[in-house]
Amino acid sequence: MVKRHRIQFPKGELLNINQDEAYFYLQGSAGKRKIRFHDYDEIYQVPGLYEQIFYDRLKCTSPGKVTSILESAVKQYQNNFSELRILDLGAGNGMMGEELKKHGVSRLIGVDIISEAYDAVIRDRPGVYDAYYVEDFTKLEKNKKEEIVSWQCDCMVTVAALGFGDIPTKAFLEAFNIIKSKAWVAFNIKDTFFDRGDESGFSKMIRELIFSKYLDIYYIERYQHRLSIEGEPLYYFAITGWKTSDVPEDFLESKGIMA
Repeated sequence: MVKRHRIQFPKGELLNINQDEAYFYLQGSAGKRKIRFHDYDEIYQVPGLYEQIFYDRLKCTSPGKVTSILESAVKQYQNNFSELRILDLGAGNGMMGEELKKHGVSRLIGVDIISEAYDAVIRDRPGVYDAYYVEDFTKLEKNKKEEIVSWQCDCMVTVAALGFGDIPTKAFLEAFNIIKSKAWVAFNIKDTFFDRGDESGFSKMIRELIFSKYLDIYYIERYQHRLSIEGEPLYYFAITGWKTSDVPEDFLESKGIMA
């Protein structure tokens, strides 16, 4: 049985900070420790802590939602969902991979930039992934890229990992081009990233990609991703599309987007 942790959300202290700056306190034998929500390297080292915070307390629904819309789109076009070879970008501790396995996907390749994510998968969800790579996709070595390409993935998913600096725009497009030239893509993003007023590189990249010839959008849905610490709903978009071709190397530069 997974140990329950003593965690405290400092509600009064968080009224005017951004979502990516939120934090909590973890009470242990050595005292109280402050941990940011995006300090995944620290969170993954504690068995069950990620699940207790984001799924038990904050009711995250994203792995189920993104899997559901992906499966619906694939089946609508008479493809076999279980035969997909999926690249899970920003795989973390395997929550999305585990959800895909429940829905019958037989081939899963995980990717994350931090070794603590891989360690957590091996500890908590061994066997979910056929391979798991700890790599920085902004500077992927040729031999490692060829190895990942050899899995011949025809789908890429990424959940709760886009925006807030977690996955750089260049890394996302590298993964986009690693999967087959005709392939499924499914991901989620915070609803405000669609606002024209958001001029961050990632927001602009997603908008340009969605309206480009390289990705045909099949399904998009606004939904409650999870609760905030204050108990307010945080809304995201779940998106599924069909990749029609690789994105050219100068895509970001041509759109005036910083990598």
